[in-house]
Amino acid sequence: MLTLGKTGITTPQNAFGALPIQRVDMETAKKILMRAYEGGMRYFDTARAYTDSEEKLGETFSHMRDKIYIATKTMSRNPEGFWKDLETSLKLLKTDYIDVYQFHCADTVYAPDDGFNMYECMLKAKEEGKIRHIGITAHKIGIAEDAVKSGLYETLQFPFSYISGERETKLVKLCEEHNVGFVCMKGLAGGLITNSKAAMAFTAQFPNALPIWGIQKMSELEEWLSYMDNVPQMTDEIREFIKKEREELSGNFCRSCGYCMPCPVGITINQCARMSLMLRRAPSKMWLTDYWQAEMKKIENCLHCNKCMAHCPYELNTPELLAKNYEDYKKVLAGEVKVQ
Repeated sequence: MLTLGKTGITTPQNAFGALPIQRVDMETAKKILMRAYEGGMRYFDTARAYTDSEEKLGETFSHMRDKIYIATKTMSRNPEGFWKDLETSLKLLKTDYIDVYQFHCADTVYAPDDGFNMYECMLKAKEEGKIRHIGITAHKIGIAEDAVKSGLYETLQFPFSYISGERETKLVKLCEEHNVGFVCMKGLAGGLITNSKAAMAFTAQFPNALPIWGIQKMSELEEWLSYMDNVPQMTDEIREFIKKEREELSGNFCRSCGYCMPCPVGITINQCARMSLMLRRAPSKMWLTDYWQAEMKKIENCLHCNKCMAHCPYELNTPELLAKNYEDYKKVLAGEVKVQ
């Protein structure tokens, strides 16, 4: 069991990321969510931005609200939007309180008297009993570090996986030192990591890190639930595997967070900018269909407006990545480069 920093929330170190259930129908989502609860998961993370994800959680758990913890988020950057998002989330989740309410993909560490009045909204919502704990999510590590050091936030959510670097590892320890609950998203690096056992063994080394696995299939869920009573331990074999993975995935690559979207000319940036990796790390046939050939061809229409670069939390040169991936893709199609 893990205690999420100063929140006092105690949960198994194996939690549910509810972004992907927006892609399945209501009945499928309800079955997956209930099975997650039956299998031992107690912490469920969603967001106002995840279309109907909150609604699906509400339909599933409204009759047993006190049995689980719900975290959700607002991407609003003004008080009016904050309150609108909060009331919408409460309505859809069919609850009168949210366990952890988070500023979503923050580019500012909101604080009292900073002129934005956003942190004051959190305080008022907490005073009114509509939220119980104040959290923040970030993709830029400098923002994350500042949030932890501020002492204003009870939880931090940040990407963390076995391909993360030394600075990210220090961030987890910084959270522990400041008693800030650390929720790690993208534990599978947006789909680039395919070995769940290694992913779980790595995260389990950090007793204050709560991974929220993005789940949209029952088969995926059962894989994570299998680790509830038999948590994978770090072994020399897994350690060597991770070393090789880090070598292959080192450097700049798209994490598929999607914050660069939408593209003015319709490029599916968060897949096309990492197509080379997906061809080599995931079953390749689906990436070579007529559909994806047409999607990749859209790269030819790139305006080089650099809007994607401006919104990338990892500060990647996205147009350059798109171009490199497109050239590689054409070589694969022509048979010049072989993939499995």
